[in-house]
Amino acid sequence: MFLERKKIVQVLLLIVVTATFWAACKKSKDTTTTITDGNATVTYTESVEDFANPERGFFRFTEVRASAYVPLVQSQLQLWRGLTTANSGNYQVYSTLVYRNFIMDVFKNAPLSAAFLQAVKNDFDIARAAGVKLIPRFVYTNTVTAGSCPEQWICAPYGDAPKSIVLQHLAQLKPILTDAADVIAVVQMGFIGVWGENYYTDHFGDASQNGQGKLLDNNWLDRNAVIAALLDAVPKDRMIQVRLPQMKQRFVYGVNATVNNALAITESEAFSGLDKARIGFHNDCFLAGTDDYGTYEDMGNSSTPRQSANTVLRNFTKADSKYVAVGGETCDDTYSPQNDCEPAGMAETEMAAYHYSFLNCAYNNAVNNDWQTNGCMLNIRKKLGYRFVLKEMGYPKEIKSGSSLPLSLTVNNIGYASPFNERPVKLILKNSGTGQEIIYALNTDIRKWFSGTTKIETSVTTDASLTAGVYDMYLFMPDKYASIAAKPEYAIQLANTGVWDAATGYNKLLAKLKVN
Repeated sequence: MFLERKKIVQVLLLIVVTATFWAACKKSKDTTTTITDGNATVTYTESVEDFANPERGFFRFTEVRASAYVPLVQSQLQLWRGLTTANSGNYQVYSTLVYRNFIMDVFKNAPLSAAFLQAVKNDFDIARAAGVKLIPRFVYTNTVTAGSCPEQWICAPYGDAPKSIVLQHLAQLKPILTDAADVIAVVQMGFIGVWGENYYTDHFGDASQNGQGKLLDNNWLDRNAVIAALLDAVPKDRMIQVRLPQMKQRFVYGVNATVNNALAITESEAFSGLDKARIGFHNDCFLAGTDDYGTYEDMGNSSTPRQSANTVLRNFTKADSKYVAVGGETCDDTYSPQNDCEPAGMAETEMAAYHYSFLNCAYNNAVNNDWQTNGCMLNIRKKLGYRFVLKEMGYPKEIKSGSSLPLSLTVNNIGYASPFNERPVKLILKNSGTGQEIIYALNTDIRKWFSGTTKIETSVTTDASLTAGVYDMYLFMPDKYASIAAKPEYAIQLANTGVWDAATGYNKLLAKLKVN
């Protein structure tokens, strides 16, 4: 009996020792710490895991008609936050973004009703409760009528609204958009033409073969008036997206601006709140052809013809897109193999060059499914937008309360873009004994953590609230809005092993600081 108990004790001891060994091994794989002259350097391990992060990735498509309003469903949005199959896709995605197409079909010649405005507000509230953000677009029609016109498959009248109605509606929507700033990722221009794509339109100049074949000065002025009203209606800290790069050029530099003299914004202008810094792009025919179905075409004006400008407008967009919100969808699989994975195609090369933060997972999956079949989908899933890998942190192992705490962080953004919305970066010191948390804001702009390596050299000044003890260190990148700042769904997760705390949204720095 004694021998049996002894064997049991030996087995239990072996289990404990083995578990301790593997736990130590796991920790050693997550970080390596070296200490020199009282300063510690922690080296972190990159994670290959795919996971949800706010304001980036594949979005879910939803639309609703004002004539038969069906609200968003919170449980569905929460389900999409997890790993679920794409609409008509052979792949799965995490979705923290939901595209919301508001079709104002019964208000083409009338003010928006109080009931419709309340329904829109309710959708934003549902998104907030679900832990996602919306990409709203307001349109008047998505219906195509075929006929005997030159383009045959789509003929006028198209069914959008005149400028006076558009401007009235934007004024009505402004309070709703202001209140929903926290759960708006970016607002797409919409309003003009079928699908809100600013092309087939009854009131703003029909540049198709069905109409005048180009845009005139008064057409550009009318479109610029809508852009100006949208910028005014959207909260100042949020961007809008236009369908064509030339739309931004002609708004910023005037209707006579040429594609050659309309310059991209500079880093000093980026994120400044200037109108030019708040206009990004949605390409709804990404990788559809040499010029993405007219995306990079000069639409002309009263004194110039419509003409090709593919190279110039592409170069403009590559430079400008580094600092603004870029997204869209694929639309045609005939541009193959160019729209396939590398090396046969250039899908990831294009996403990186134009700084894509999000794409539609519902359309066109004739294109997207090939990325899964050909092996680059997982990489695209992880790299759309930002993906921050913490490489190294340097800090003093010991400080005195009331003194400064210098901090050095090396971050590698292996994503295609940086975050396009402002958010704080915070250092949290948590007392290992009492659990008290002291929070310090770091002096860095996360929107400038561009693709590649960024080194943040900063310092925080402690005070008497930092009592003596040992503190665990965390990096916290929450949303800037108090309404959702404490929700972990809206905090950024680092792509490192062993750091994420899903309950708080904190990233554990796996380091301890002694305070005297």
